[in-house]
Amino acid sequence: MLVPWYITFALLPHLDAWKKVYLYFHMPELSILLADDDAEDLELMEAALCSVEPEIKVHKVSNGKEVVDYLSSLQNKNLPSLIILDYNMHELTGSEVLSIINKDNRYISIPKIILSTSNNPVYKQYSLIDGATEYFVKPDNIDDLNKLAKKMLSYCNPT
Repeated sequence: MLVPWYITFALLPHLDAWKKVYLYFHMPELSILLADDDAEDLELMEAALCSVEPEIKVHKVSNGKEVVDYLSSLQNKNLPSLIILDYNMHELTGSEVLSIINKDNRYISIPKIILSTSNNPVYKQYSLIDGATEYFVKPDNIDDLNKLAKKMLSYCNPT
């Protein structure tokens, strides 16, 4: 069906609004699994992620074992779009978590980021070998944290 030219021109100024409506109803949901043993770091990172993408869902855990347990409890359709792990956590380090979850094909396509206070090249090397998509050092100010949150969200797989 062809739309008359006068209707097409009349709709042009409103295309951005229609595009936003379409994307609102058709955009996949973004969900993040965020793991850090420091409660303050968890809250700061969640705030930064939500400031970039207000509709994002963030599930927080405080150690590596909780990451593995949480992921194994999820159905495939509910897996996170992104996994962010602190390197130095209790029970299992971020690198150890990566080596465990990357043995399961369910998690292979999920981007996994290590976020650490350490810029130790050995930690970075272990993390990348164990399957991290990226290794970032935690910034020391809110502006840089927000920039990092935006960069990390660019790795997201829509669910």
